Amino acid sequence: MALDGIILDIDGTLVASNEIHAKAWVEAFDNHGYQVDFDQVRSLMGMGGDQLVPQLVAELSEAEEPGKTIASEHKELVLNKYRPQLKPTAGARSLVQKLLADGLHVVVATSASDGELEVMLKVANVEDLLHETTSSSEAENSKPAPDIVQAALAKAQLDPDRVVMLADTPYDIEAAGKAGVKVIAVRSGGFSDEELAGAIAIYDDPADLLHHYDRSPLGKPPTPGSEL
Repeated sequence: MALDGIILDIDGTLVASNEIHAKAWVEAFDNHGYQVDFDQVRSLMGMGGDQLVPQLVAELSEAEEPGKTIASEHKELVLNKYRPQLKPTAGARSLVQKLLADGLHVVVATSASDGELEVMLKVANVEDLLHETTSSSEAENSKPAPDIVQAALAKAQLDPDRVVMLADTPYDIEAAGKAGVKVIAVRSGGFSDEELAGAIAIYDDPADLLHHYDRSPLGKPPTPGSEL
């Protein structure tokens, strides 16, 4: 598979943050008198807030109160109260270094806000490596809509046929698929292989992908006779 670039998701892929995001959503809703089930919230990780809020409480919207404040409080909880619990996924920095060393064009695509993205890049210890990013401010609709993936392709001037996305949720896979991009999935986001079935390959985390790199879709195709 000849590749020119990689689109990188952050939450759940380079940062073990999905559980924390789910806790923060439950707490933010509870602060405004709405009881939402943690497991249901957890199953929606990977969606942007504009998609997630009405999924949990049908009459609410992130664009109007109180949904707007709930979404804002979720972000504040993640970036302040829960920030000490955020950790990089295994192998996050090493994998990014390998992708760059291979000469691949690496661009970040996330439904997170610019402020969240800045924090997550620091948590993943890749803020010095990744400089080309797209965030919620560049997409009208968040995942599973394809907007953010399309924005990443446009910014990096990449052909969807020569790119793969590294991500961790079924909503990433859906969004990428609508943009014509294949996905390599990691289990570090907490989703089952069945839920990630649309991916072309599945690994435990970035470290596992790095360990199997040469035989993964990222590995360079062998030259004729090299396997003899």
